[in-house]
Amino acid sequence: MDRSAIVLLSGGLDSTTVLAIAKGQGFTPYALSFRYGQRHSIELEAAKRVAEAQGVARHVIADIDLRVFGGSALTSDIEVPKRENVDEVEESIPVTYVPARNTIFLSFALAYAEVVGASDIFTGVTAVDYSGYPDCRPEYMDAYAKMANLATRAGVEGTQELKIHSPLIAMSKADIVREGLRLGVDYSLTSSCYDPDEQGRACGKCDTCLLRLKGFAEAGVTDPVRYQEA
Repeated sequence: MDRSAIVLLSGGLDSTTVLAIAKGQGFTPYALSFRYGQRHSIELEAAKRVAEAQGVARHVIADIDLRVFGGSALTSDIEVPKRENVDEVEESIPVTYVPARNTIFLSFALAYAEVVGASDIFTGVTAVDYSGYPDCRPEYMDAYAKMANLATRAGVEGTQELKIHSPLIAMSKADIVREGLRLGVDYSLTSSCYDPDEQGRACGKCDTCLLRLKGFAEAGVTDPVRYQEA
């Protein structure tokens, strides 16, 4: 029996690990990425590399221009915050938060799932070692899953009971790295930085870079992606 699943794939550390987890659990993955006007659109090249390396059934890149709203350092001219060390990462919601991004992404995943007949969606949200985004919390994911089953023809007709998998939600970045390496993930293919240079090198000082570096350091391995010189 075919077990298809939609995997939200940004090309970063977390989503790449989740793709490997979905495959490891026997799902046939359909990867979904977004070109949403993000300043770090280089992540889409990483998503393509990862999708090819892990052998997904199909990789769709959906176009949405969230720049029409702005409101985030990732979709407007607001500067991406840079810090010297991970201890400076704020616990409050940062300016890199994109309003309603996960809700938008999950809605597209819900539509994709109904089309391919999938009852499972995998997402790389985490509530540990993260930047405080409100749409990464367990209670949000639970609430979305309940709503999703009321929102589609397949759900109403009883042919689909959607489940949203967030296998990383209680894992630290170090645990995520360890799990990915156990599953054979090639992290040199990934890109996490919010403000890479023209050569695609990570800045090493934005929140996502600092949290990623912390994870690799605590896992006792070297991050294989390229970073800009200090």
